[in-house]
Amino acid sequence: MLGGAAALAGAALAASVAAPARAAGPRRGEGEGEKVYALTHVTVIDATGAPPMRDMTVVVDGTRIAAVGKTGAVTPPAGARVVDLPGKYVIPGLIESHVHSAGPDGVVPPLYALAGVTTVREMRGDALHHRWREEIQGGRLLGPRWIIGGPIVDGRPSLHTHDTGSLIEVGNAREAREAVRRTKRDGADFVKVYSRLNRESYFAIADESRRQGIRFAGHCPDTVTIPEAVRTRHQTFEHMDALMLATSAHEEEIRRGLAAIRVDGSQDSFHRYRDWYKAVHPLEYKAVLGFDPRKARALFESLAADRCGVVPTLTVHRVLEVPENNRETDEWKYLSASMTGWWREVAEVMTGGRTPEETRRIREIFEHKVRLVRSMREAGVRVLAGTDTGDPYVVPGFALHDELGLFAGAGLTAMETLRSATSRPARVFGIADKVGTVEKGKLADLVVLDADPLADIRNTRRIHALVVNGRLIAQDERERLLKKVEEAAKADEAPAKTVAAARGCGCGGKHF
Repeated sequence: MLGGAAALAGAALAASVAAPARAAGPRRGEGEGEKVYALTHVTVIDATGAPPMRDMTVVVDGTRIAAVGKTGAVTPPAGARVVDLPGKYVIPGLIESHVHSAGPDGVVPPLYALAGVTTVREMRGDALHHRWREEIQGGRLLGPRWIIGGPIVDGRPSLHTHDTGSLIEVGNAREAREAVRRTKRDGADFVKVYSRLNRESYFAIADESRRQGIRFAGHCPDTVTIPEAVRTRHQTFEHMDALMLATSAHEEEIRRGLAAIRVDGSQDSFHRYRDWYKAVHPLEYKAVLGFDPRKARALFESLAADRCGVVPTLTVHRVLEVPENNRETDEWKYLSASMTGWWREVAEVMTGGRTPEETRRIREIFEHKVRLVRSMREAGVRVLAGTDTGDPYVVPGFALHDELGLFAGAGLTAMETLRSATSRPARVFGIADKVGTVEKGKLADLVVLDADPLADIRNTRRIHALVVNGRLIAQDERERLLKKVEEAAKADEAPAKTVAAARGCGCGGKHF
């Protein structure tokens, strides 16, 4: 997002973790059930782009899909449990491409999985996420597969200088190269680049990442154009702000305006984000007014020709740019009242006090971002579903279903929308041999739905059962595990903290 609001939103999550991290919640080993079973008479939507396959059987053996074929033609192994599911739909486990996770073990990891999200990409990793991944892989915790980024690598001063989250500030090529090497040494899966990097540092990161064999992804810095970044093999571009700039006839003028904004390194994060947010909004609106269709077409064609992806995070853009639509939902019961209270406070700080004219312009900015997603879809850009979980009103796991709804509203077909959270991110992240489709040999991450998601993408919410790393979680067990998450959230009522002291999630916010 454009002005650091997500970092403040992450503050809300952080405020909820003062209670012991191991609050009671579902552990991986509870009720693991059979190791070999068959889901029969289901409709399989494998997310390869192929039409739905009706009356199918999916055999799971351990953590792998052992067979996919017509019911009757596929014979389950002797002794396998047969789970008959006529009228149900099987899709791959969903992939969340942009999260900032914090909270108790018994709340956040299981909440992702129980919402059908079986892989997440953590955009600002730290020791907590590596521990979660280890415990999930070891069968001690229920949760998704975790792709973990390193600390934010940003210029000096960063918008995140006084956050307690992981951050590396660099000012030259030498420091930038060392940041890449440190990120790799610490076991991260990719380098996270950010908005205020200077050109020397950014291109040094790109070169050193190639040398070290590690990918880099994140914001396109204000000092670098997207076409330049595409040529560096920048893996994914996060949010819509840099794309707004790159498709505007006023790009050079706006870049000068961005360069003129000063960040006071002595300020706490709270005031820096608020001031940055206010300073960038007029520049965003100028980008909207200067939209150049020919420039956009050329840019999107270059993105489509590359192997990179774009993660629009429309969910969090809507939270901050159309705040009148923010609502408390039933899923809030899975989060502590202290955290959701912070959501209201942070959202009010970041969105309150706007004049009617500012409100109209900022809503128009959001509507423009939605139109850009439609244009990217038409050009064949790899659009990936991610929410910026960590911001206000963005519930871990469940928010991904909101993002899918926004994609459908932007003009993606139901199949394109489904693939934005399955096969497409799997391919961009280099894990398509493991997850992202329903095929023999893939890891057994599946969602069983009560209704057809290709008829209405909102049906991804109608979860009947789950398969998480081979573990079959039937409807009654899912309800029981969600109840345990709810109880763990209630046990996690932490005392309030100041926004300035809380840990920022490191994304969101204005950045162009």
